[in-house]
Amino acid sequence: MKLSVVTPVYDEKATLRQAVERILSVPIDIELICIDDGSRDGSREILAALQLQHPQIKVLLQPRNLGKGAALRRGIQEATGDFVLIQDADLEYDPKDYPLLLEPLIQGKADVVYGSRFMGGAPHRVLYFWHSVGNKVLTLLSNCLTNINLSDMETCYKVFRREIIQAIPLEENRFGFEPEVTVKVAKRRLRIYEVGISYQGRTYEEGKKIGWKDGVRALWVLLKYSIKEPVVAVQPAKAFEAMPQSADRPTEELRSQAR
Repeated sequence: MKLSVVTPVYDEKATLRQAVERILSVPIDIELICIDDGSRDGSREILAALQLQHPQIKVLLQPRNLGKGAALRRGIQEATGDFVLIQDADLEYDPKDYPLLLEPLIQGKADVVYGSRFMGGAPHRVLYFWHSVGNKVLTLLSNCLTNINLSDMETCYKVFRREIIQAIPLEENRFGFEPEVTVKVAKRRLRIYEVGISYQGRTYEEGKKIGWKDGVRALWVLLKYSIKEPVVAVQPAKAFEAMPQSADRPTEELRSQAR
């Protein structure tokens, strides 16, 4: 089994090296695709050095800052793994949760898995009240428009069967990726699972970038794609069959080693 981890990078010098170390320490065959979105703080130079050290890292450079969605769109199309996972470079999300996220996909139960910050008993840093309210409002509206029952639509951790996500036409360039992909996944009647994850949010002083304008944009994106996106039938996957026992460890073993 091969996992493609797609990581957009924009001025993440303070956390980039540690984020990459955490990702590559997970005992899974990982292809790490880092898309630098016009960084000006030295992140590009760090990525170049990391690429020399780790052959499983692929670095893509955007010509200028085009937005998280544009970076993800490019990285997703470059992925070659069996599954594609979205990972930020800011240390808010812990790669130790990968085995939990992958389990429903490996078992053939899911086509898409969301890592929820609002379920389960994993540790969570306490931060902004109004951010949590905004997330819950957006998730509620998303559920109303899509008739699915997510607890955390805006989560970064989303994992897809590669052929599924590469076949979805994505358009949003900034943080609208989250509501757009959620609507388009729902319109395809894909099997979605959620698992509880840990979360260590960061403050604006620590580099957090999303703001209230992105929340307003997310509302518009939800409404736009709920209206314009057609319903598309997709063939569900069977249990994952490309796992040679000599090369890949069972999910329980991966989970215990990652923890």
